Amino acid sequence: MQVKVYTCSSSSSHLHSPWTPIRKLKIRPKTSLKPLTLSNSLKTSSFNHEFQEEEKLKLILNNSSAQEIVSLPVVIRHSGAVSRYFWDGDDLKLASVDGVNAFSLRDFSLDIGGGVRKLSRICGSAVRDFFLPREVSDNYLGYVKWKFLHRVFSSALQVLATQAMFRAIGIGKSRSLASAAALNWLLKEGLGRLSRCIYTATLASAFDTNLKRVRFSTSVLFSLSIGVELLTPVFPEYFLLLATIANIAKQICLACYLATGTTVHQSFAIADNLGEVSAKAQIQTVCFDNLGLMLAAILNILFKNNQRLQAGLPFVVYPIFSAIDLFGIYQGLKHVHLQTLTKDRLVIIMNTWINLGYVPSPAEVSKEEGIDLFWSKGRELLPIRIGCLNPKRQIPKLSMMTMRSLNDKDFYFICMESVTKGFNEIGDHGVLLCLREGAGTSDVIMGLLQASYIRKSLLLNRISWENDFEGCDFWESNIRLWLNLKEESKQNAQVNLAVLNEQMSRLGWACKNILLSTMEQARYNFVAY
Repeated sequence: MQVKVYTCSSSSSHLHSPWTPIRKLKIRPKTSLKPLTLSNSLKTSSFNHEFQEEEKLKLILNNSSAQEIVSLPVVIRHSGAVSRYFWDGDDLKLASVDGVNAFSLRDFSLDIGGGVRKLSRICGSAVRDFFLPREVSDNYLGYVKWKFLHRVFSSALQVLATQAMFRAIGIGKSRSLASAAALNWLLKEGLGRLSRCIYTATLASAFDTNLKRVRFSTSVLFSLSIGVELLTPVFPEYFLLLATIANIAKQICLACYLATGTTVHQSFAIADNLGEVSAKAQIQTVCFDNLGLMLAAILNILFKNNQRLQAGLPFVVYPIFSAIDLFGIYQGLKHVHLQTLTKDRLVIIMNTWINLGYVPSPAEVSKEEGIDLFWSKGRELLPIRIGCLNPKRQIPKLSMMTMRSLNDKDFYFICMESVTKGFNEIGDHGVLLCLREGAGTSDVIMGLLQASYIRKSLLLNRISWENDFEGCDFWESNIRLWLNLKEESKQNAQVNLAVLNEQMSRLGWACKNILLSTMEQARYNFVAY
């Protein structure tokens, strides 16, 4: 077996080696995407075991004539190959110790089984280096698997939809593939681009605060737009209308994809290698889309002799491919664990902290948060909201008293508000956190923590409170109870705020800023009187 050895000549060859053989060496890779495996062809199981006799090390360094070879505790791992430094008494040498660089046809013919394993390891390492970044979070590989499923079937549907549109305007099949790019470019102009601008301007903050919900909902919209394109051969007289509607929907989906892509990639870049993660994502998209194009081409070839079946093929595969596409997107988003803080994520963190005594990780919060496609969050009892009092809702006089008690040192206040038309039970209320202009991140966290303590106390004493309930005069008859509750919750929040912030930072939460929606960014100004 040939082994590539790189030699650095030493200017002091007469010096004796001061080192002793290293008996044990541990290597801990930063990511589990590229596990370190060693070949048995070197007669060594791993770096965690010492090399055997010096005579066997000479087989590795076959150009050396030294009587004693010393292994050094320095290992180089590059592009799937693993090498180690050795000292033969005269020179410092770097030799491959995993057999990756030592692959040859002669060795393959002599040991077919070992050669196949070695070749598969080389190919697997090359594929991983091509598709995957070097340092990413552990959940990245699961995300890529579901992205593969999504992109392949989405790409195949887009090809079939484009062919259907050309069939609708009478372009022959022989020219459809050649003209698809031109028509797609034309349909992206005009109303499509205008709608894209309006959409991004309207939902700018939602891309940060409700990323998963917005991304999945636009994915559903994209699948529906493909279905609209497939209808153009059925209603050719409405081709322009259907094509325009589909293109507007696609432009909206494209705007969402571009706006949320950086945040998704950032969640995987654990070593600030956002550029590498983004570049690999583009490679994955191109390769997966080409596979989808091949799938669509194969389906067309299979039915090319039957025009009726070929015309009805898109309507048969559309529900199947769309379901697989959306399922892949849904599952892929589950592997996206965002470290940014929003109101909903902070509420989950604080509820866990108050009830269970620990701060959940981004993965745990991601599982609890879900995608929330149907806007079900906030419908629980006594939901917490950030914003200003809504004058259209019935407001208890206690809220007015809370505002009158404000002073120049307060950067927020907490009060109750109605969340339903009825105003007769505690379950009809919500906890409102109003932020003052100039309130910082610590004020928002402090206010939400205090609101969470208030909510817990109200839920624990809900039965006793409702037994004493007497219509709209409930809060007025329990002013003392409310004031005590506010003071107690504020003391608890002040005591636990520092520890909470420390544990959140330790788990990787981005505590410097809190992302709020447009409605949550509303502030009040304090006017002394």
